[in-house]
Amino acid sequence: MFLFLLITLVVVVGAVTLAVVGGGDGGQLAEAPPDRLDDPLPADRPLDREDVEALRLPMTLRGYRMADVDDVLGRLGAELAERDARIAELEEALAGARTPGYADGKAAGGPADFEGSGS
Repeated sequence: MFLFLLITLVVVVGAVTLAVVGGGDGGQLAEAPPDRLDDPLPADRPLDREDVEALRLPMTLRGYRMADVDDVLGRLGAELAERDARIAELEEALAGARTPGYADGKAAGGPADFEGSGS
């Protein structure tokens, strides 16, 4: 019985040694994908919907890298704040451009004054 166990042990150790030393294709390991965001967001123009939809954050053991998510959310938040400020500025300029005699979408002296004239 002891001889059988000894032969089995030698065969198993030999098989494991062959698998480790001689196994595989003999090449190098494949290049690991980067674990940092390569910042695919364009820096030279504002973001658009396609940029956000194409964004893929790298995964880590427990989810996403917090620093990458914080960077992307910070950039999106800054651009949304800038757009909101621009919209408010344009609405203010539009409100200031309206003429004083303009009320309820009809200009003073317009077609509403001629309805009862009988012409």
